[in-house]
Amino acid sequence: MYGDPDTVEKILRELGDTWAVVGLSGNQRRAAYGVAAVLQRYGKRIVPVHPKAETVHGEKGYASLAEIPFPVDVVDVFVNSELAGPVADEAVEIGASAVWFQLGVIDDEAYDRVRDAGLTMVMDRCPAIEIPRLR
Repeated sequence: MYGDPDTVEKILRELGDTWAVVGLSGNQRRAAYGVAAVLQRYGKRIVPVHPKAETVHGEKGYASLAEIPFPVDVVDVFVNSELAGPVADEAVEIGASAVWFQLGVIDDEAYDRVRDAGLTMVMDRCPAIEIPRLR
């Protein structure tokens, strides 16, 4: 398992409330759209990161993590596994506290790199499923 319950809880409760959601666009049929809405309902600030840099759920979007002009606590990754590693590396570069790979997003080497860099990481889990369990 790529994120024991204690790690999941630490990210959701302790590591900050600004979540960059990589792959989030205005497409309401995509999982990222619904997950971002759940994160907002639980008090998280979402930051859409998508090449189109769309405003989503009232939050200004950015084309990349590097373009975000303020600190990001958690990078939530909604890209396929083949593209996830470079996003994880960019999360380390911008100084995020944690990286969260969504359900089905798996890259063991990226997981090891992120943890070796001192960040907390969860992989193949969904915060929209986990966060209601904390209540």
